[in-house]
Amino acid sequence: MKIQADRMEGANAISRHGTEGVIVNGVEHRCSVIVPWQGMVALWPVSDFSLLSDQHFSMLADFGPELVIFGSGSRIRFPRPALLRPLIDRRIGIETMDTAAAARTYNVLLAEGRTVVAALLFEAAQPSVDQG
Repeated sequence: MKIQADRMEGANAISRHGTEGVIVNGVEHRCSVIVPWQGMVALWPVSDFSLLSDQHFSMLADFGPELVIFGSGSRIRFPRPALLRPLIDRRIGIETMDTAAAARTYNVLLAEGRTVVAALLFEAAQPSVDQG
């Protein structure tokens, strides 16, 4: 599926997403990834929903967003509330949805000028490949 977001200067819009990854700023990511509203896109070192830990959510809090959009994979799954403590402690909101919906929602919030981070889980995926 292809989605087009308005490209704002310095913003990390998701131009495409699918079951195997996303393309952000011309770079294809085929593994779990953190897409902040600006700055560097980062690999998210989690390959399976069952392996999520509070450290994974602490990584997201370190970006300092107002909101995290968590894409839980091909279907919606909610992490245990205890894992979200790093976000809760810093008063950062979190919304959970499947990864495709998360990519679309992230782009809408980005276009609104929000300080948002997408945490997109791709299970059993391959490392990033530059499509530039």
